[in-house]
Order: sequence, then structure tokens, then C-alpha cells
Amino acid sequence: MRIAKSGKELIEICKEEQITLSEYAIRTEMESKEVSRETLMAQMGATLAVMREGATLGREKEVYSLSGLIGGDAYRLQQYLNSGKSLMGNGIIKAMAMAISSSEVNGSMGKIVACPTAGSCGILPAVILTAGEQLGQSDEEMIQGLFAASAIGMIIGMNATFAGAEGGCQAECGSAAAMAAGAVVEMMGGTPEMSLDAAAIIFKNVLGLVCDPVAGLVEIPCAKRNVSGAINALSTADMVMAGVNSKIPFDDALSAMYKVGLGLPEELRETALGGVAITPTGKALKEKVFGKTDN
Repeated sequence: MRIAKSGKELIEICKEEQITLSEYAIRTEMESKEVSRETLMAQMGATLAVMREGATLGREKEVYSLSGLIGGDAYRLQQYLNSGKSLMGNGIIKAMAMAISSSEVNGSMGKIVACPTAGSCGILPAVILTAGEQLGQSDEEMIQGLFAASAIGMIIGMNATFAGAEGGCQAECGSAAAMAAGAVVEMMGGTPEMSLDAAAIIFKNVLGLVCDPVAGLVEIPCAKRNVSGAINALSTADMVMAGVNSKIPFDDALSAMYKVGLGLPEELRETALGGVAITPTGKALKEKVFGKTDN
């Protein structure tokens, strides 16, 4: 199968072959790794299982990062959900709790799936699991969603970056949300073009988002940005399924994200030298974790 090098080519291939994004990803992986469909499905099934564990653990008990900077928020959100008093509804609150649970598990050195990065590990699980539940889908259908996300991820990796150190948080949480939104559109019956429209809208929504980890740790503000990314993905999927498209195509939006990321000053690309990391509170939290330093 021809390998797509852009979103435009990806859509063209899917149209030519009359296949979905997930099927494109599966066929590409089968050919490149010379493995069977059954093997791939089993591997992605194992990935989904780890994602589910990470998205669940922090909701069942309070999980704290080793630094102590974050923890217990997924449990609080789950308790709030159980109270029945939420403004936005059960699905959204559950997605928020799932996203932050994975981030807390990551900070506690638990097992997560760094998809596409550890710092953005809560977005894809929260979105896929929430959408799967809301749509009444099976694990196999959610696995297809993960493959759809990977098809978009391949194009991002070829033409831009997932690294906060290179492109800011727009490249980490932004890419995760773009992959997730596109996956959900497919899970809801949308076309590959609609999935890439969703991904494009995500990038436009987070363009310029900086990476400014307090104390240099992937905890503050990262955990809550996973929540934001998950909600961004779910709301964008609904927007696209309602018939809203992106006036700026995926490839242009991706290119803009990459150029903006490269243009960000060093202080705003994972160095903890700018943004909230150097606020008085940010500095105090760093001192709490590492003790007083010359910096």
C-alpha cells in the first residue's frame, strides 16, 4: 500500500481503496512489520487495556505523584460525578476524571501509554473510552478508534513534532487531542476527510500553547491540560459530525502548528524557564520539591 506523506494523500488513498483511517493504519502496519491482522489487533488490545487501567486507577483511589505536586483530583472528579450535580453531564465529567487519572498515574511512576507522549498520556484514553461508552461500542470498535488515531499520528510525526521541547504543548496535548478527535469522528461514522477536519480544528484551537512545566516536571500545568485536551477533542468531534468543517485544511493547520512551535522562545519549550513555571508560586513549588537552588 502507498504510504501517505500528508493529510491530503491520506484522504486520497482512503478514497481510492474505499477504506477507513483505521484500516489504512492496520494495512500499513501489517506490511511494514510483516505481522498478521490478528497480531496487530491483539497488540492494540493490550494497549487499550493499559489505557483503561491508567484511566481508572486514579478514579478509584487517590493517586499522588512522587513529587506530591499533583494527586487526588481524578478521585475528586469521580466523587463529583457520583453526586449527580455536574453542570456538563456525566460523559464529560467522566472524560475529565479519566484524563487526569492517567496523568496522576504517570506522575506516580505507574504504567501508562505514552501516546503520543507521556505528558499527553491522558487525552487519547479518556476520549476513546468515553466515546466508546457513550456510543455503546465494544473493545474491538475502540481498538479500531486507536488505529484511526495512529493514522493521523503518522502524518503528524512525518511533518511536524510531538515534542514539547521542539513545539510547545500544542505539539504534545494538541497532537493527542487531534488524534483523538479524528478517531472519535470515525467511531461515529464520519469519513477520513471529516476526521482530518476535526484534527485541523483542534490545532487551530491550541495554536501557540506553550510548554511550561513547574519544576520541570510533567505535572503542573500538564495534568489539567490533559483534561482540556480531552474535552476539546470530544466537543470538536461533535462539531464535525454536525456538519461543521475546517476552513483551514489539516496539512495547513499542521504546518502552522509546527512553524509556531519552532518560533516559540526557548523559555516556552519545556525548559521551565517561562510561563507559569517562573511565577512566584511556580518557583515556590519548585523549591518545595528540590529545595532552594541558586536559580
